[in-house]
Formats: sequence, C-alpha cells, structure tokens
Amino acid sequence: MPIHRSQQASEVQVNYLIGLMDSIHPISDLLKSEIRTHIVAFQFKKDELIVEDNGYCHYMYFIQKGALMGRTIYKGKKIVTYISIENEFVSSISGLYAKNVSKEEITAIEDSEVLALSTDTLQQLFLTHFDFNFLFRIILEQYYKDAQERAHIVRVGSAKERYLYFAQTTVGYMERLPVEYVAGLLDMTPLTFAKIKKQYELSRENDKEIEKLCKQLEICMIEKEVFKDRDLSLNSLSKQLHLSTHRLSSLLNNQFQQKFMDFVNTYRINYIKAQIATPGILHNYTIETIANNAGFSSRSAFYNAFKKIVGMSPVEYVKSLALIEVPEIMMADYASA
Repeated sequence: MPIHRSQQASEVQVNYLIGLMDSIHPISDLLKSEIRTHIVAFQFKKDELIVEDNGYCHYMYFIQKGALMGRTIYKGKKIVTYISIENEFVSSISGLYAKNVSKEEITAIEDSEVLALSTDTLQQLFLTHFDFNFLFRIILEQYYKDAQERAHIVRVGSAKERYLYFAQTTVGYMERLPVEYVAGLLDMTPLTFAKIKKQYELSRENDKEIEKLCKQLEICMIEKEVFKDRDLSLNSLSKQLHLSTHRLSSLLNNQFQQKFMDFVNTYRINYIKAQIATPGILHNYTIETIANNAGFSSRSAFYNAFKKIVGMSPVEYVKSLALIEVPEIMMADYASA
C-alpha cells in the first residue's frame, strides 16, 4: 500500500480551491473555515502510485498542477479509464469514502501538486453542511457526464473518431501527456495513435493553408478590386495568387461552392448593388456605365449575371428598393429586357 506524507496547504492554494468551489455553488463562511482546517497538500512524482488497484482511496484530490490517471487491469490488460489535469477533482468512485476497495489504481503521470480532503472529513461535512452536499452533487454530476461521454466514444467511434473527439474536447492534452497513456484511454495501440496524430496534424496544416489562400483571395477581390478588370481570367488570377489554375479552381469549388466566373460576377454584382444604393448615382450614371466599371464587358453578360445571382432584373431590383427613384431612361432602356 503506497504511503504518502501530507503537507500543510499554503494560503494561496487554499484560497484558490475555496474560490473555485464557491464559483461552482456558493458556500457558507463556516464551511470555508472547516475546509481550511482540514485540507492538506500532496506532491507526487511522475509515475508515482497514489492508490493501488484493490486498495483503499482515503482522499478526494484536487489537481492544482500536473496530471493523474486512473487505470484498471482486465484479463491481464491495463486499461486507462481517465486522465485528469489541473482544476479537476479525482477520487475512486468505486471505492468512495474508503468503504470498498478501489477497482482502479490512481497514478501521477506528471509531477503533480494536489490538495485533498480525507474521506472522514467528507463524511463529516456531509452531515453538518447542506451546501457541501449540493456542491459535491454538482461535482459528481460533471464527473459522470464526462465519464459517460468518454465511454460512449470509446464504444461506438472508430479510432479516428476517438482521436478527433479527444483532440477537440481536451485542448493541450496531446502535447503534454505520454503517448502510451492517451492511446490507452482511447483504446488503441500507440502505433495507431501516432499514425492518426500525423494525419490529423497534416490535415490541420492543410486547413491553415486554405485559410491563408482564402484571405489572399479576399484581398485581391475586396481591397484590390481585381474583379473590375474585364480581362480577368482563371489564369491571370492564378498568377496573381501564385497558384496553379487547378488549385484555384479547386479552392473556389470546395470553399465557395462556385465556379470561377460566378465567383467573380458575385463581387461585380455586389459592387453594382452598392453603387445603386448611393443617393443620386442613377441620375448621374447609367446602370450600364456602372456595370462596365464593375468589369462587365457587355450589356447581355451583365444582365444575365445579375438575374442569375440576384434573381431579378436590374430594374426590378431598383424598384424593390422602394426609396430609390428609377430614372425614366433606365425604365425605357430595360423595359424590353
């Protein structure tokens, strides 16, 4: 049976834990005082066994620094049941209050600093403080929710799905925890874990590259207004972005769900719509002039693109704005269109 010497917890440590408890559920000053009286501190070295399998757990631990792991043995196989890091509470649920033996060991997998309340203290606080019962219930509810979610993903998900779940819900774990323990928690071999991790990291790098290209494309279209160039083509825009035409076409299809011409015309139409909304603009410029300035090389190309993207003709669009007066020359110009 592991023997660990407790230390007196510092004022800073105790204040932090009490503040956290009070944020979970408000607790009385009397309860705070009793916690201060009974709380102790432990320091565990990496790989140090805290509670052995089939041993008794005499404390509820709170991790201030480091990481603890729960692990059990089934048919000779060591199975990681949980990994907890800073600001999490840890104890043996099967052996809670030290009345029954624990069905899993608890081990430090990093050098760890923890605070602890003994099971005898817990029992006494339950009897004398209702707010402590409520606080403990909330902590246990969260523990069981996390445990249920872990069990669900391990039972029904593929190795890749389990990895993605862990990576997305436990940010920072991957970089700091030993691979064999994380792989064990996700019920896969370290080799499978390493392979999926590499694929995931490559995918993230690809996502970052795509995001960068989309921003560069946005700069070209919004800041540089390259859409105003009537001769703009997939080839010329690709050269500006230092991409192959295939790469740019793929980017537009996959990220914007548009072909090149529809993508460019969307910016042209949005520009035209913004111009039309400018007070008095239609009394000084024909809509065809505005369309030419936006990059359209012909009246028919503009009209067809406008109706395809907006769902109505330019005149119908202007009328729909209600507050903008439609010049008679514009009405006549597009009446037969």
